[in-house]
Amino acid sequence: MSKNYLGLVLCLLVVGCSPNNEVVDNSTNGMKVNIILFLGDGMGISTVTAARILQGQIEGRAGEENYLGFERFPNVALVKTYNTDAQVPDSAGTMTAIMTGSKTRAGVIGVGPEVERGDCVGSREYTLPTLLEKLEQDGYRTGIVSTTTITHATPAATYGHSPDRNWELDTAIPEEHRLDCKDLAAQLVEFEFGDGLDLALGGGRYMFYPTDVADSEYPDQMGGRTDGRDLVQEWLSERDGRQFVTNKKAFGKLPAGEGQVLGLFEPSHMQFEADRHDGPDGEPSIAEMTEFAINHLSGKEGFFLMVEGGRIDHAHHAGNAQRALVDAIAFSEAIDKAVEMTDVNNTLILVTADHSHTLTISGYPSRGNPILGYASIGNEPLEDEDGNPYTTLGYINGPGALDLPNSDDPEDLNYRQLSAIPLRSETHAGEDVAAYALGPGALRLRGVIDQNEIYNVMLESVK
Repeated sequence: MSKNYLGLVLCLLVVGCSPNNEVVDNSTNGMKVNIILFLGDGMGISTVTAARILQGQIEGRAGEENYLGFERFPNVALVKTYNTDAQVPDSAGTMTAIMTGSKTRAGVIGVGPEVERGDCVGSREYTLPTLLEKLEQDGYRTGIVSTTTITHATPAATYGHSPDRNWELDTAIPEEHRLDCKDLAAQLVEFEFGDGLDLALGGGRYMFYPTDVADSEYPDQMGGRTDGRDLVQEWLSERDGRQFVTNKKAFGKLPAGEGQVLGLFEPSHMQFEADRHDGPDGEPSIAEMTEFAINHLSGKEGFFLMVEGGRIDHAHHAGNAQRALVDAIAFSEAIDKAVEMTDVNNTLILVTADHSHTLTISGYPSRGNPILGYASIGNEPLEDEDGNPYTTLGYINGPGALDLPNSDDPEDLNYRQLSAIPLRSETHAGEDVAAYALGPGALRLRGVIDQNEIYNVMLESVK
């Protein structure tokens, strides 16, 4: 056994380690523990592996030897992702498990498994308090960052409660339930715990504006609300010092630490990282949003921050591995930024996924073969039984098996990988995902666990 390996084992067993295998003191010396939860939506183990290789190849190496930054975290577990009514889960039920400590049904947010999807009355009886709500009530500063709409399943499960994940705005709720159940955009604005969310950055302006208000970036597109409410103005007028931004230029001028911030950078989801416009009228990256969020929330009060790489999932659903992997790399870079900015002795950083996808890596390609390319041994492409080349990456199901327009170049950004089962939208997968942790309480993350146990790891770290 090598000296370095022995040192790592001793670190893991006795006290804990940093990513560089340095001993970490898990006591906090009386400081409040911060929590940063990174959630890669759809970031299954095959996605992590492929993103690791792609990042290494972008940097000019073979790729397989590379590590994404969070893969160096010393505390790792496998996580079972099933919902109470589903073998293969969705993001609403899985994120509810992470944020409340209770597994629940697919498609519901912040309510117990007793509630059937769409049951407005039942959802009010079986509401589950979230960790963000608890910490906000206890005086922590709280924030959420996502590349999806801020009312999408994962971010909404930090602050919202709904019997249907699609109830993002009033028109999505059946008319007979609109008086009894609030949409998720309204819940964000009316958040009743503590002094409200201190930061929310993502997409989704359409959910916040009425139908007679034009979007600031796309003047031909109006808001989606039919109740006449301008939720942005309501949020701004509720408390002094609040600020609202819609593009990178305005975002860059925000003074960190002052007031509360709402940033909505698209009417719907933010752009994939591979398509993101980086100019002043464009959008901040997930790393830039994470950096601002940490600066904004840091202080003696302690903070809770959830950061979602949400569009990894969307690209997989489209059967488009390249966009998914580029978003996964951007997500990893945001985690690197958080590690750089925080103290391992008083900040728990936990990285996980809500579920996986059907992405596979196969075909016996040579070491260093382009992960996005055809499977090859040396310069000889491997062929299927009909003599056709095939790619290293593929999906079990999805649009790649349909007769849709597709590039002939597997390394083209718009290429859809082949799939075995033809579906318009590729599905989630049900195998375990990984969780990685660093900081106070990270030693509790071990073995094979149920997804709701992640909640306990976070909660115990702040007790």
